[in-house]
Amino acid sequence: MRLNELDIEHEPLVYRYDRMGARIAADALGLPHDIVLKSLVFRAGNDAFLFALISADAYVSTRKLGRAIGQKHVEAAAPRDAERITGYRIGGISPLGARRELPVVIDEATAKHASLVINAGSRGTLVRLSTRDLVRCTDADIADIRAS
Repeated sequence: MRLNELDIEHEPLVYRYDRMGARIAADALGLPHDIVLKSLVFRAGNDAFLFALISADAYVSTRKLGRAIGQKHVEAAAPRDAERITGYRIGGISPLGARRELPVVIDEATAKHASLVINAGSRGTLVRLSTRDLVRCTDADIADIRAS
Protein backbone atom coordinates (compact mmCIF):
# COMPACT_ATOMS: atom_id res chain seq x y z
CA MET A 1 0.00 0.00 0.00
CA ARG A 2 1.29 3.43 -0.90
CA LEU A 3 0.24 6.47 1.08
CA ASN A 4 -0.04 8.53 -2.12
CA GLU A 5 -2.40 5.98 -3.67
CA LEU A 6 -4.59 6.16 -0.57
CA ASP A 7 -4.50 9.97 -0.69
CA ILE A 8 -3.05 10.10 2.83
CA GLU A 9 -1.28 13.28 3.83
CA HIS A 10 2.21 12.50 5.09
CA GLU A 11 5.66 14.01 5.55
CA PRO A 12 8.77 12.00 4.63
CA LEU A 13 11.64 12.36 7.11
CA VAL A 14 15.19 11.29 6.27
CA TYR A 15 18.22 10.96 8.52
CA ARG A 16 21.67 9.44 8.24
CA TYR A 17 21.26 5.84 9.37
CA ASP A 18 24.29 4.45 11.13
CA ARG A 19 22.74 2.48 14.01
CA MET A 20 19.43 0.74 14.46
CA GLY A 21 16.78 1.96 16.86
CA ALA A 22 13.71 4.15 17.09
CA ARG A 23 15.29 6.26 19.83
CA ILE A 24 18.33 6.87 17.64
CA ALA A 25 16.07 7.91 14.76
CA ALA A 26 14.07 10.22 17.04
CA ASP A 27 17.23 11.86 18.33
CA ALA A 28 18.65 12.25 14.80
CA LEU A 29 15.46 14.01 13.71
CA GLY A 30 15.03 16.01 16.93
CA LEU A 31 11.68 14.36 17.67
CA PRO A 32 10.21 13.25 21.00
CA HIS A 33 10.63 9.52 21.63
CA ASP A 34 6.93 9.07 22.39
CA ILE A 35 5.79 9.84 18.80
CA VAL A 36 8.41 7.78 16.94
CA LEU A 37 7.30 4.17 16.57
CA LYS A 38 9.06 0.87 16.83
CA SER A 39 7.61 -1.50 14.20
CA LEU A 40 8.02 -4.90 15.81
CA VAL A 41 7.08 -8.25 14.30
CA PHE A 42 5.77 -10.95 16.62
CA ARG A 43 4.89 -14.60 16.13
CA ALA A 44 1.58 -15.77 17.57
CA GLY A 45 0.98 -19.49 17.61
CA ASN A 46 2.71 -21.64 15.00
CA ASP A 47 2.80 -19.59 11.82
CA ALA A 48 0.85 -16.40 12.46
CA PHE A 49 2.72 -13.09 12.52
CA LEU A 50 1.64 -9.57 13.43
CA PHE A 51 2.99 -6.06 13.90
CA ALA A 52 3.06 -4.35 17.27
CA LEU A 53 3.61 -0.59 17.06
CA ILE A 54 4.78 1.20 20.18
CA SER A 55 6.65 4.40 20.94
CA ALA A 56 10.45 4.38 21.04
CA ASP A 57 10.46 4.95 24.79
CA ALA A 58 8.33 1.89 25.65
CA TYR A 59 8.40 -1.90 25.52
CA VAL A 60 5.76 -4.44 24.47
CA SER A 61 4.34 -6.84 27.04
CA THR A 62 3.94 -10.15 25.22
CA ARG A 63 1.34 -11.18 27.80
CA LYS A 64 -0.79 -8.10 27.08
CA LEU A 65 -0.25 -8.45 23.32
CA GLY A 66 -1.36 -12.08 23.48
CA ARG A 67 -4.47 -11.10 25.42
CA ALA A 68 -5.25 -8.35 22.88
CA ILE A 69 -5.21 -10.81 19.99
CA GLY A 70 -6.65 -13.82 21.80
CA GLN A 71 -3.46 -15.91 21.81
CA LYS A 72 -1.77 -17.54 24.79
CA HIS A 73 1.71 -17.59 23.33
CA VAL A 74 3.28 -14.58 21.60
CA GLU A 75 6.99 -14.04 21.04
CA ALA A 76 9.22 -11.69 19.10
CA ALA A 77 9.81 -13.01 15.59
CA ALA A 78 13.32 -14.02 14.67
CA PRO A 79 15.00 -11.23 12.67
CA ARG A 80 15.28 -13.44 9.55
CA ASP A 81 11.54 -14.26 9.75
CA ALA A 82 10.65 -10.58 10.17
CA GLU A 83 12.72 -9.70 7.09
CA ARG A 84 11.36 -12.61 5.02
CA ILE A 85 7.73 -11.86 5.85
CA THR A 86 7.85 -8.08 5.48
CA GLY A 87 10.36 -7.78 2.64
CA TYR A 88 12.24 -5.14 4.62
CA ARG A 89 15.57 -5.20 6.45
CA ILE A 90 15.74 -4.90 10.22
CA GLY A 91 15.99 -1.19 11.01
CA GLY A 92 13.52 -0.29 8.26
CA ILE A 93 10.62 -2.68 8.88
CA SER A 94 7.18 -1.15 8.51
CA PRO A 95 3.59 -2.30 8.10
CA LEU A 96 3.34 0.26 5.27
CA GLY A 97 3.92 -1.65 2.04
CA ALA A 98 5.10 -4.86 3.69
CA ARG A 99 5.29 -7.93 1.46
CA ARG A 100 2.48 -9.57 3.45
CA GLU A 101 -0.34 -7.72 5.10
CA LEU A 102 -0.20 -8.62 8.76
CA PRO A 103 -2.54 -7.70 11.60
CA VAL A 104 -1.40 -4.52 13.35
CA VAL A 105 -1.82 -3.61 17.01
CA ILE A 106 -0.93 -0.08 18.13
CA ASP A 107 -0.24 0.61 21.77
CA GLU A 108 -3.13 2.50 23.35
CA ALA A 109 -0.99 5.18 25.06
CA THR A 110 1.01 5.72 21.86
CA ALA A 111 -2.17 6.09 19.79
CA LYS A 112 -3.28 9.09 21.90
CA HIS A 113 -0.95 11.35 19.91
CA ALA A 114 -2.46 13.23 16.97
CA SER A 115 0.37 12.17 14.66
CA LEU A 116 3.06 9.51 14.71
CA VAL A 117 6.33 8.83 12.90
CA ILE A 118 6.97 5.34 11.51
CA ASN A 119 9.54 3.57 9.35
CA ALA A 120 8.80 4.03 5.68
CA GLY A 121 10.38 0.77 4.56
CA SER A 122 14.08 1.57 4.36
CA ARG A 123 16.75 2.40 6.87
CA GLY A 124 16.98 6.13 7.50
CA THR A 125 13.56 6.95 6.02
CA LEU A 126 10.52 7.60 8.17
CA VAL A 127 7.15 9.17 7.56
CA ARG A 128 4.94 11.36 9.75
CA LEU A 129 1.19 10.91 9.38
CA SER A 130 -1.90 11.33 11.49
CA THR A 131 -2.62 8.53 13.91
CA ARG A 132 -6.11 8.28 12.47
CA ASP A 133 -4.69 7.69 8.97
CA LEU A 134 -2.17 5.14 10.26
CA VAL A 135 -4.96 3.19 11.96
CA ARG A 136 -7.10 3.40 8.83
CA CYS A 137 -4.46 2.35 6.30
CA THR A 138 -3.18 -0.56 8.41
CA ASP A 139 -6.61 -1.57 9.75
CA ALA A 140 -4.96 -1.53 13.18
CA ASP A 141 -6.46 -2.46 16.50
CA ILE A 142 -5.60 -0.28 19.47
CA ALA A 143 -4.88 -2.02 22.78
CA ASP A 144 -2.86 -1.68 25.96
CA ILE A 145 0.25 -3.69 25.01
CA ARG A 146 2.76 -1.62 27.01
CA ALA A 147 4.99 -3.33 29.57
CA SER A 148 4.81 -1.79 33.03
